[in-house]
Amino acid sequence: MTGNTVFILHKKKMGQKMRKTVIVTGAASGIGLACTKLLHERGAKVVAFDPQFEKLNQNIPSSDNISKYKGDVTSENDCIDVIHHTTTHFGSLDGLIHCGAAHSSLRWNELEPEEMNRILNINVTGTFQIARAAANEMTKSEKGSIVLTTSASILFGVTGGNGQGGPAYASSKGGVLALTRCLARSLGPKGIRVNAVSPGITNTPMIAHYTEEKKQTMKERFPLGRFAEPKEIAEGALFLISDAASFMTGENMHINGGSNFGS
Repeated sequence: MTGNTVFILHKKKMGQKMRKTVIVTGAASGIGLACTKLLHERGAKVVAFDPQFEKLNQNIPSSDNISKYKGDVTSENDCIDVIHHTTTHFGSLDGLIHCGAAHSSLRWNELEPEEMNRILNINVTGTFQIARAAANEMTKSEKGSIVLTTSASILFGVTGGNGQGGPAYASSKGGVLALTRCLARSLGPKGIRVNAVSPGITNTPMIAHYTEEKKQTMKERFPLGRFAEPKEIAEGALFLISDAASFMTGENMHINGGSNFGS
């Protein structure tokens, strides 16, 4: 087999439609929006899940293969209901990409217990609730893939301030990583894979409050010299949910422009 033949086969495989039904949380903006659009472009059926329904309508095109659903992962009923909606509307559920999260920039000496608990409730308990609801459906067919979202902040012990993630945010994302591994071990025997994607700083509304000075300082940590675009993170999430990653579970895919090298 020649090099040209390998390239042609690879190109043909990459061009195949993703014939899956996938729920994307946090779909109204940022990485979740990028995942929704990319899945749609590649032929998947998508349920776009977000509490900001007006933004869903503004940012996501109307399509027979996209259903927009208003819901909040902190509500167990919303998590259960969106699964029912998905299977009723599209007939099945193959994947979950969970991007929805809350940010906190407060430093340790500014952070009140109420704010810490709010962030943990959204980012950890909410993640558990939507993942469990999806897993309960996937166990019926003994197949499926779940992708959760952690953060490069878990590598650095970020301090907060100037818009960057603080201890509440980093702690919550560390919890998501632990949850990913627990679920992967529990659900693997049932045919369900669970992985995480760990973005570095990405050009999303979450960094809107970074000062320009902080942005420049942070970019200097990146060997690539820039922040990620949402689509670059979405590509990783789509790989993890695809059949190409069929033997990956319990893993955390770092997509951070080399920022873990640090300085």
